[in-house]
Amino acid sequence: MKMKFAYGILLVAVAVAQGCYSQNTPTKKTSTMDNSNQKKNPVYSNTDTSKVAMADEEWKKILSPDIYYVARQKGTERPWTSAFESSKEVGTYYCAVCGNALFKSDTKFESGCGWPSFYEPISKGSIIYAPDNSYGMNRTEVMCGRCKSHLGHVFDDGPKPTGLRYCINGVVLDFKKAQEAEKDYNSKNTSKKE
Repeated sequence: MKMKFAYGILLVAVAVAQGCYSQNTPTKKTSTMDNSNQKKNPVYSNTDTSKVAMADEEWKKILSPDIYYVARQKGTERPWTSAFESSKEVGTYYCAVCGNALFKSDTKFESGCGWPSFYEPISKGSIIYAPDNSYGMNRTEVMCGRCKSHLGHVFDDGPKPTGLRYCINGVVLDFKKAQEAEKDYNSKNTSKKE
C-alpha cells in the first residue's frame, strides 16, 4: 500500500510540474447526471451504444470546461477532489461525455491514489486502450469505447481477480444508483419518518 501511495504522489508531482491540473476543477463533485451540459448534449445516452465522432470544436460547445479539459484535452483533475473517489453507493458509472456505461460499483475499490479506481470495466467494448508515453512514463491510457474521451490510465497493481487498477478522473464520470439501492434507500428513509 505504501508503494501505491508513493507512486500516486510521484504521478501528482510530475503532473503538477507539467501543469496538468485544471484550476477550474471543482473541489467536490457528486454527479454530473443533472448537469445542464447533458441537457444540451445531443449524443448523451445511457442506452445508445453507437460510436460518436465529433470535432473538438463541437465538444467544446457542449461540455463544461472541466469535463472538456480532461476528456478532450487529456487533462487530469486534482487528486482527492472527486466525491466518487470515496463513494460506496451501489450503481453504475457512465461516461459524462456520452453516457456510455463504464464500470459497476462492485468493481470499485480503495486504491489510495486519489482518483476513483476500478478493477474491471463493465464490458470489453466499454473501454479502449492506447499507449501513453507522455511525461517520460510508459502508461496505458483508457478512453471511452463510445466517444474516445480520455478517462485516465490502467495499471497492473490492482486487486484480484484482474490485478488491474483503472485510475479514472471523477470529473468524466456520471453515476446512477442501482434501482434496488434506490428502493432500499427510500424504504429506510420512509420508515424513519414514521
